[in-house]
Amino acid sequence: MATYPDPEHALTPSGNLRRRLVYNALFEGGAGFAAFLAVGVLLLVAISIAAHGLPVINLHFLTGSLPPPSGGVGGIGPALIGTLEMVAFVIAITLPLAVLIALFVTQFASPRVGNAVRMVVDVMNGLPTIVVGVFIFAVLIAATHGGFAGWKGIVALSIVILPLITRATIEAISRVPELLTEAADALGVARWRTVIGVILPTASPSILTATILAGARAAGETAPVLFTDSGFGQTTQLNPLHAMPNMPLEIYYLITTLNFQEAWGAAFVLLVLILATNLLARTFLRRAQRKRGL
Repeated sequence: MATYPDPEHALTPSGNLRRRLVYNALFEGGAGFAAFLAVGVLLLVAISIAAHGLPVINLHFLTGSLPPPSGGVGGIGPALIGTLEMVAFVIAITLPLAVLIALFVTQFASPRVGNAVRMVVDVMNGLPTIVVGVFIFAVLIAATHGGFAGWKGIVALSIVILPLITRATIEAISRVPELLTEAADALGVARWRTVIGVILPTASPSILTATILAGARAAGETAPVLFTDSGFGQTTQLNPLHAMPNMPLEIYYLITTLNFQEAWGAAFVLLVLILATNLLARTFLRRAQRKRGL
């Protein structure tokens, strides 16, 4: 006759179980502390920038140009316009390339080639932005004896955010339910029509969200434009063939010229712009997921 262990004895905590519970509590506490620390640092930075930058925010500061050499209060108008224009160019260049690369990796390439492209994208994603800036400076400025220009900064920023959008697009396409593509194949739909009519529309909310977040990062990058653009905001410049004012360089210039109050104000505007963009992207993604029942 088979014997079974006493249920009460089986539920008695052993030394091994108690040790695991202690380890679990330690790891949960460490993870919670790390999350609290990250949020705390972000709040500390945001509160500090707001405390120093808010007093200088007014209409003249948001629309005016840099302070004149003789002194006085300047503004960030040309730099703000230049940043928005540069980000628009960067997204217009990068988004089609990223989508095409992601489609090649997920839909047409062999597993070996696809893995190789993924590795290259991951390596590019880990490149320091200053390395990208130096590379573009060496290729487009030093080697050609050319001058600084907005389009060269746009190229550098495009290289920075291309792997971000590409990787996010690959993940978005990979999450498209296979039932949708199988249904299209069963109906005899051509592969390219399946990609355009089924895969991309389904993955588009995640792709657009990643694009908005990448654009926000491009707006705050300093090293690439420092080595390629170097346009300061005395006047508005909309022609990318010339040096274009932008927010990171504006902040750098204001600090080097000891205009700390204006520098804090410019940093606050840039912070608000990036935070608002992130919140907009995440709100858009949540609404799109609710519509799709996710």
